[in-house]
Amino acid sequence: MTHIKQLAREDLPELEPVMGMVEQAMGFVPNSFLTMAHWPEMLHSFSTMAGTILNSGEVDGGLKQLIAYVTSNAAGCRYCQAHTSHNAEKKGIAAEKVAHAFEFEQSDLFSLAERAALRVALYGGTTPNGVEAEHMATLQAYFTDKQIVEIVGVISLFGFLNRWNDTMATTLETAPSAAASELLINTDWQPGKHKP
Repeated sequence: MTHIKQLAREDLPELEPVMGMVEQAMGFVPNSFLTMAHWPEMLHSFSTMAGTILNSGEVDGGLKQLIAYVTSNAAGCRYCQAHTSHNAEKKGIAAEKVAHAFEFEQSDLFSLAERAALRVALYGGTTPNGVEAEHMATLQAYFTDKQIVEIVGVISLFGFLNRWNDTMATTLETAPSAAASELLINTDWQPGKHKP
């Protein structure tokens, strides 16, 4: 159960444009938005930044979700793991690839470019100073500077979300919980304190 009461969407008519936009993108309004709604200015700024990072640029949207998924796993945020595994599938990433995302170094399912991006996600998600110069040099072999900024933008966005949702103990919604359970049936994924 969340530590801070989630506000009811129907009580937030001034935030309906934000809520409608995120519902259209995700298929539901995340409970984290209903907690962020206590500070409407932050929610507006956050939703603009998140939308830009996840829905624009040159890096494939599916790869962005895998980056977010590995980042969230490194940080231990089950809420964000459920969301990003669900979103990765919606962006066209095969369930088998999502299920093996944490084995990216050894799995033939991942290209060298994907491995380079997921490696930076892993070390950046664990602790930002875990990313070494060699990790970035490998990333530069496959991605432009702009694309690297996008990749680090995703890692940074989920650094915020991982801490937000774990600190708040955000209740996980039914759709991402079901999707994560189905996609990750052969892993040790559990929703923990974020149970729906």
